[in-house]
Amino acid sequence: MKNTKPVLISVVGPTAVGKTDLAIDLATTLGTEIISADSRQFYRELTIGTAKPSEEELQKVKHHFIDSHSISDWYSAGAYGRDAEALLRKLYEHKQAVVAVGGSSLYLKSLWEGFDDMPAIPSHIREALIETFKNEGLEKLLEELRAKDPEYYQEVDQKNGQRIIRALEVIRGTNEKFSSFRKSKSKELFYENLKIGLTMDREALFQRINQRMDAMIDAGLFEEAASLFDYKDHNALQTVGYSEIFHFMEGAYDKDEAIRLLKRNSRRYAKRQMTWFRRYDDIHWFTPGQRDELLKLIQAKLPEIQ
Repeated sequence: MKNTKPVLISVVGPTAVGKTDLAIDLATTLGTEIISADSRQFYRELTIGTAKPSEEELQKVKHHFIDSHSISDWYSAGAYGRDAEALLRKLYEHKQAVVAVGGSSLYLKSLWEGFDDMPAIPSHIREALIETFKNEGLEKLLEELRAKDPEYYQEVDQKNGQRIIRALEVIRGTNEKFSSFRKSKSKELFYENLKIGLTMDREALFQRINQRMDAMIDAGLFEEAASLFDYKDHNALQTVGYSEIFHFMEGAYDKDEAIRLLKRNSRRYAKRQMTWFRRYDDIHWFTPGQRDELLKLIQAKLPEIQ
């Protein structure tokens, strides 16, 4: 029996490998739209350091989740999962396929496996937690999480303020452990996942990463980071491309060292991305020059879901 589900074509791979170009090519060819699965491209204030599609590229194909939030907003992978589901339901009313593109693991996971169904929590609880975070720091919130949900405390990234706050707002709002709401198996999805991985020779990729970082710096990356210094504790900015510059601004090292670290840490990030992608044996890997082979795969899959 043929599958009647629509398809989500996810274009994934390490930073700087060429995902944006491929996603636009596919979306144009298929006459569809793109949703971003990059956890920093949501924020309007982050442009140079996030390698967002250019204005010209955005005009070629309609993109979603680009410049959709302010850096002052707290936006989680769970919230993204819910918003993406609602958007996909709407798009699939008139599209048989949609293209997703990005390299952020939690956001891709929410598209591939679903997301936890969390209860609605009054906004004043989150606001109080954010105020505590700003005034007393993350350690104060970690103490509360350790006391109220030691299971989740042991597994959460304890430097990720956004996830700590999300867990505590659920705990405070329900008087239940956050871990008790987390799903133990993948959610039944209403669409078919087709995962396309883009890869290339390691040395060639590292050269592209270095060249792109030089281009970002020439375009004003240091100036962009300086304008965001007041938000340096925001989770979206505690990442490669910004944190190195904040440390430079604080006097930890000189500009030449900051540039060296920007490039080195970007290469290391690419390695971590590839390690995470290897968890999925259903990703179909291609090099940028294998467009024809890639299109044959998609054309072979699409009839199965029509």
